[in-house]
Amino acid sequence: MRTATINRNTSETKIQLSLNLDDPSKTQIDTGIGFFDHMLAAFAKHGRFGLIVKADGDLAVDPHHTTEDVGIALGLALKQALGNKAGIERFGSALIPLDETLSRVVIDLSGRAYLVFKAEFSNDHLGGYDTEVTEDFFQAFAFNADLNLHAEVLYGRNTHHKIETLFKALGRALRAAVTINPEIKGIPSTKGVI
Repeated sequence: MRTATINRNTSETKIQLSLNLDDPSKTQIDTGIGFFDHMLAAFAKHGRFGLIVKADGDLAVDPHHTTEDVGIALGLALKQALGNKAGIERFGSALIPLDETLSRVVIDLSGRAYLVFKAEFSNDHLGGYDTEVTEDFFQAFAFNADLNLHAEVLYGRNTHHKIETLFKALGRALRAAVTINPEIKGIPSTKGVI
């Protein structure tokens, strides 16, 4: 079973995160940021991942450190859970609608970290969540997982819908990329390593 547990402790946050790529039966998320919990739950549900997150951060300052550090921990957990990546599909993409909004996420588990993020949010805050930290989460995740990630809101009006479709699309695209395909022998790269 492809699993990983990360404990990340800094002067700003304490993160305990467990990821299970093959068993979605257990999801428990508590970051202290209600909207962010909702987004991580959507990511796990639509990616069919088991995800446990307990984060204690300096929310009296703002949600940035907690959100970014959860992204770091999730990226590290994914990298560890994938091991040598033998037999995985490697690539994944998803288009996700929610009412008036449509977003796209495309992933390559290439071993090369890169993020392209295209989204504009008209609402600066959703509850205790600063919407601008969405890009920071995606960057922390992509760079710590060593994956190529393109995330884009194609159109929409509602900020909640825009961010939710990005997290759902991230889950679906990642599910496709981590799926084991018995027809793929070894590492899915002409280089023999990713």
